[in-house]
Amino acid sequence: MEIVRSGPVDPADFRARGIRARDALRGNLEDDALEQYVTERVMTTTLDKALNWARGNAIFPATFGLACCAIEMMTIVAGRMDVARFGAEAFRGSPRQSDLMIISGRISIKMAPIVRRVYDQMLEPKWAIAMGACSSSMGIFNNYSLVPADKFLPVDVHVPGCPPRPEALMHGILKLRSMIQDDPKLGWRDRYEARGTEELVGDPRQAPAAVNVFQPEDHRA
Repeated sequence: MEIVRSGPVDPADFRARGIRARDALRGNLEDDALEQYVTERVMTTTLDKALNWARGNAIFPATFGLACCAIEMMTIVAGRMDVARFGAEAFRGSPRQSDLMIISGRISIKMAPIVRRVYDQMLEPKWAIAMGACSSSMGIFNNYSLVPADKFLPVDVHVPGCPPRPEALMHGILKLRSMIQDDPKLGWRDRYEARGTEELVGDPRQAPAAVNVFQPEDHRA
């Protein structure tokens, strides 16, 4: 919640607010005065909005880097960028404590399964940022040995550049923060029903299931 005061601040106003707070604690406010006091100090919302607000202001990126973009990613926690202003400075050493993967660098075909494994170990809800041209579109290394991040995991925000400056990554994190807090302009996962990465198994007669999904008939009681 942001409080904006317009015009000069009258010191007597703070005095009056303090007196009303004292009277409210003593039970001396009644009728219109009590209703005005409660209206000025109570804010209602839904549980989903409160959770999204908390998630958007407490993003835990994974301590994960691939190439030169990782150096720029480290810079956002320094004093110049200070991503701590938005609650995203706590880089976690375990994927089970992280909810954001910043794919900072080029991804080889051999590295892609490892990146996906780390992403799968993160708990829902989780997000991914493709940082730099290499992880977004293979960049200048456009050859057979590299693969873009979109090919093997869902990317929420792309940050262009080779490498992108820390300001660009900060902009991407703020865009992700707006998306987490249900900004209708950025919620593409809802439009395409792409929430979560769980593999659901339907009727086996309709389509063959994946080989890594447990089937009920596999149980031997």
